[in-house]
Amino acid sequence: MGFLDKLLGKKDTLIESYSDFWNWFLKNEKEFFKVVQSGENIHPGFFDKLSPKLDEIHNDIYYLTGMFDDQTAELVLTPDGVVRNIYVIEDLVNAAPKIEGWKFTALKPASDIKDVSINYKDFNFDSDSLKFCPKLHSDYPDEIDLNIVFEDFKEEEKGFIANGVYLFLDNYLGELHSLTLIDNMKVVGKDKISEELIPIEKLKDYLIWREKEFVEKYEGTRHNTENDCYANFEGKRQSGIIVLAVINTTLLEWDKKASHPWIFIVSVPFKKTDESGLPDDETYKLLDEIEEEIMLSLPDLDGYLNIGRETSDGKREIFFACKEFRKPPKVLDQIIKKYNQKFDIDYEIYKDKYWQTFRHFEQK
Repeated sequence: MGFLDKLLGKKDTLIESYSDFWNWFLKNEKEFFKVVQSGENIHPGFFDKLSPKLDEIHNDIYYLTGMFDDQTAELVLTPDGVVRNIYVIEDLVNAAPKIEGWKFTALKPASDIKDVSINYKDFNFDSDSLKFCPKLHSDYPDEIDLNIVFEDFKEEEKGFIANGVYLFLDNYLGELHSLTLIDNMKVVGKDKISEELIPIEKLKDYLIWREKEFVEKYEGTRHNTENDCYANFEGKRQSGIIVLAVINTTLLEWDKKASHPWIFIVSVPFKKTDESGLPDDETYKLLDEIEEEIMLSLPDLDGYLNIGRETSDGKREIFFACKEFRKPPKVLDQIIKKYNQKFDIDYEIYKDKYWQTFRHFEQK
C-alpha cells in the first residue's frame, strides 16, 4: 500500500470535522513551529498549507501567527469582523488538543492600550490620536452609539481612517468586544464635536459598564409567543411583484425588544414559477418545512423570537430576534448543508436593539 501511495501520490486527508483538522495539524505542527519560530517563509511554509484546511471546516476563517514567547508559537483564528463566524472559530479552538509549544487563540485578544499602535495608510492610530464621545438617545436608551474622534481626520480619507480605527479597536478591546458591544459608531474629526471628549483608554471601562447595566436590566427576560397575535400583509411593489408577509404584531408592540438585540434573517431563494414571484405548492411546502425546522432548533423560550416572514420575488425571508448570536448561525449552517441541493440558503445576523429593521411592519 505504501508503494502505491508513492506511485500514485498519497491522497491528502479530507477535513470533515474539528478533530480531522487537529489530527492533520498534529502531523505537521513541528514543521509549522520551525517556520513560525524562524519568522521566514511564513506564507509558503505555513499559511498556504493552513488556509485550504481551514476552508474545509468553514469559509472565511482568517489567521495570525507569531511567537507568544521564546518557546511557544501562537495561532490566532479570527472571523475578521464577521459575527456569524465567531462560533466556528470558538468551537474549533475549544476542540484543539494540547500541543507542546503551541497556543491557540479564538479571536484577536485585548491588549493593554500602551501596547496598541496601528499604522495604516500612513495614519497612526493610538491613545494620543483617538478620543471618543457617546451619543445618547432618549428614545433608544440602551443603544451604545459612539463618535470616535481622530486627531488627523481628513474627509477625503475617511474610509481608510475608519478602517484604521476598527483595527485599533480590535486590538485594544479585543475582537469579541469590538464586534459585539458597540451598536453604532462614526469616525469624525474634532471640529464636528462640541461635547467634551473622553480619552480612548476609558472606552473599555465605559463599554463594560454599559453592558453590565444592559444585562442586569434584561436578565431573564423571555417571551412565550404561543398566544401572540399575527397579521397578514399583502401588497405589490412598483414592479407589480406581489409581497406576502406574516408578522407577529404582539412582538412588534413589546416594550422589551432590546432584550433580544440580535436580528437574524434567513433568506431562501426559490425558482419563480410565474410573474407573481410566488412559489408553487411543492416549493411552498418545502419552505414551510425549513422554517419549522429552524423554529424547532431556535425556540422562543430559549431566547429566539420568530418575528415572521416575507415571501416575494422568488425569495422567502424568515425573521428572528435573538438574545445571543452564536447558536443561530450554527443551526443555519447545518440547515444549509442539508438543503444545499434544493436551495441556495443564506443568512445574516446583526445587532439592532430596537428592531428598527421591522419598523415598516408596525401598524400606525
